[in-house]
Amino acid sequence: MTKGNVRERLLEAGLDTLHRQSFNGTAVQDITQAAGVPKGSFYNHFESKEALGVAVVQRYMQRRGRHRAVLADQSLTPLDRILRYFSDLAEWAAENGYERGCLIGNFATELSGQSPAIRQELTSSIQEWVQVLAAVISEAQQTGQVSHELPPLETANLLIDAWQGAVMHSKVEQNGAPVRRFLSGTLKRLLL
Repeated sequence: MTKGNVRERLLEAGLDTLHRQSFNGTAVQDITQAAGVPKGSFYNHFESKEALGVAVVQRYMQRRGRHRAVLADQSLTPLDRILRYFSDLAEWAAENGYERGCLIGNFATELSGQSPAIRQELTSSIQEWVQVLAAVISEAQQTGQVSHELPPLETANLLIDAWQGAVMHSKVEQNGAPVRRFLSGTLKRLLL
């Protein structure tokens, strides 16, 4: 097994295990066991479980970047890109089970007061997410598809805050009703 392969296996196992069981509910041994590698090899690749947590946030956001590709799809109107983006996220949430929630929201509630390094990575990730969405909202405002009532950055922040709340509520309810309410109500009210 190559060194890079072990790190990748630990990262993938960490992403899955930490998302499923929570950061504090997961031991390093749980991660190494899931990765199929010796426990001692963990510290050859990650300084600490917290360092793995930072890498997991980065990987999670990288994966969500596939959903963000629709936001750059110039064959769609800006409003359609935004609506499709959140619809795609809702489909992903349904396919992966509402009980898991969003790793960003899970880590934010669990670790913001516990891990400055993970909190900083979450902050950076959310800020980047907001900026990408705000750019499309700005396009939609310029074309008259989206209300000018709020600035794009404020609208993007509100949408992401509402999305995270809906996902968290869906996790509690273990069904998609809150996400569907976000799609049919909140999303459209903030945009139109």
